[in-house]
Amino acid sequence: MRSLGIFAVSWPIAAVLCLGGPEISAAQGTTNPAATMPTAAGNPAQSSSPGAPPLKLTLQDALERARKNSAPFQAALTDSALARQDRFQAGAALLPSVTYINQAWYTQARENGVVFIANNAVHEYVSQGNIHESLDLASVSSFRRASALAAVAKARAEIAARGLVVTVVQDYYAVAAAQQKLLSAQKTADEGDRFFKLTQDLEHGGEVAHSDVIKAELQAQDRRRALQEAQLALLNTRLDLAVLIFPDFNENFELTDDLHAPAPLPTLGEVQQQAAQNNPDVRAALETVRAAGFDVTSARAGYLPSLSFDYWYGIDAPQFAVNGTNGVSNLGASILGTLNIPIWNWGATQSRVKQAELRRAQAQREVSLAQRRLLAEIKSLYSEAETAMNELGGLGRSAELAEESLRLTTLRYKGGEATVLEVVDAQTTYAQSNAAYQDGAVRYRAALANLQTLTGVLTAP
Repeated sequence: MRSLGIFAVSWPIAAVLCLGGPEISAAQGTTNPAATMPTAAGNPAQSSSPGAPPLKLTLQDALERARKNSAPFQAALTDSALARQDRFQAGAALLPSVTYINQAWYTQARENGVVFIANNAVHEYVSQGNIHESLDLASVSSFRRASALAAVAKARAEIAARGLVVTVVQDYYAVAAAQQKLLSAQKTADEGDRFFKLTQDLEHGGEVAHSDVIKAELQAQDRRRALQEAQLALLNTRLDLAVLIFPDFNENFELTDDLHAPAPLPTLGEVQQQAAQNNPDVRAALETVRAAGFDVTSARAGYLPSLSFDYWYGIDAPQFAVNGTNGVSNLGASILGTLNIPIWNWGATQSRVKQAELRRAQAQREVSLAQRRLLAEIKSLYSEAETAMNELGGLGRSAELAEESLRLTTLRYKGGEATVLEVVDAQTTYAQSNAAYQDGAVRYRAALANLQTLTGVLTAP
């Protein structure tokens, strides 16, 4: 297929919305070219940055830009990054912490010399470093749960990435199809004008009735209206794609026309194998079950003792100094070990365990659902892609036959062997067949992209 970039993308919003129908002269049957074709000044590629050449985009370029500029996808990546930080913090909680404490205690002395006992001396200074470590099953389970949730967030980010691919593919090839439809609409509009002129010439020669001229003029007007609709459809599809892939509003681009480039369909066995290995929905469900299992473990840790250690080194003295007034060093160390043994909390721990077990059971049911849904989606989406591929060949052949039928029917009309209705029907059939062919190509590309949501592999030229 030839490239349609320059022809199909070079119409600004004002040109498409203000471009009127062609001025068809009833007497001469001619079309005003200025009313049909856009001028060089109306290039939409120049609407964003005048004089700049249009940016040429392939599908991969569009995908890369969409990944950078899609707010929902970036939100999924942010969630994944936050989950990784949660995992890091949970891991840090398992390691000893070091703090440094500075305190000054002042106690009011009474007139009789008796000191109010609030600390160990009238003036007490504490300046110590502390190393603290806690050992309990709940902290270990919290770290493992955070690890599982980080994997869940990563899988969901991949789900968002694959969904973004489907959206970009649909919008990208919708633009390509709109370009092809515009070319077809332009061709049928020109063909309608030529046929209108032909009927006028034949009427002047007394070969056809005036009713043929009227029918041809109606058909020409219909074709011109279809051309304007094709222009508007192209504009809208370009705007949808521009919003998706650019951080600012930019119409200065054109696409590589690979709508009809070969794109093989993998076998069902390959799709099933890749889906079993790479499906993020199932992976997210499995990691959710893991996280729920660690929730149960963490809740059960409430039945078990917890152990903590503290080590202090520094001063705890009446003077803020390394050495006291008697010359003895104020520096010293102390160690504290604490064993907390749970005895009774009115069944709160048992309730937390029950909650965690309920969540785990629901997560297990979600895994089963995700696996069944995967099997159904593999068959459904593969059948959709296979059907679209099989129909695409027939649609292409129909478009070729419709074009040839239009040419032969027009020749037969010139020779007096066909009626005006046959020519009009051939024109309509050609327009419909070509549009169906472009829609079929987009459908097949979208079906391949949907398969990618299961397999992680995008089939692209």
